[in-house]
Amino acid sequence: MSRLPGFHGRGTGLGDRPALVVVDMSVGFTDPESPLACDLEHVVEAVGLLLAAARRADAPVVYTTVAYDEEGKRRAAAFIEKVPALLTLEAGSRWVEIDPRLAPQPGEPVLRKLHASAFFETELAGLLAASERDSVIVAGASTSGCVRATAVDALQHGYRTVVPREAVGDRNADAHEANLYDIDAKYGDVVPLAETLVHLEELAVAHATP
Repeated sequence: MSRLPGFHGRGTGLGDRPALVVVDMSVGFTDPESPLACDLEHVVEAVGLLLAAARRADAPVVYTTVAYDEEGKRRAAAFIEKVPALLTLEAGSRWVEIDPRLAPQPGEPVLRKLHASAFFETELAGLLAASERDSVIVAGASTSGCVRATAVDALQHGYRTVVPREAVGDRNADAHEANLYDIDAKYGDVVPLAETLVHLEELAVAHATP
């Protein structure tokens, strides 16, 4: 896609106090048997690298999962009406569990959400503010849905936002590319995974230096 004048300005990237937000890497999105599945095998690998690097850098890791109990179904009725397959994500089912290949470590919260953005009606904004974060790495699925919504809200909450290209995925290749284009044009920096890993490793070294 061609770039429009006045858009695609390169932001200042990650700061010294980033957090990693892993969006909806639950079994309901990673298991090919799920009606909500995306092609995420390469994304699982990339997110695994991000998790290891973030932990070495002492950067907070926050996960999200979409899960509906009866009250949640009422609150998200319009979303579910639009996407009935969301009913697969029954609270307490295996579909809402984080893919075991990316299992949270003790102390890493898994926030339950009912809609697209990781910020909407969750504790994410409070967690980031309490730990004085200055930037957010957004990874996970899907690029055109919850990743994009989270990137938009991260910017609107005042955070520099980075989306490592290899660490997000979608069920539709065209939608994936179009939304990465939009995120990079307006809401954050879409960068190679390697660039983000280098930044996190630099932070890890800095934290380890007396």
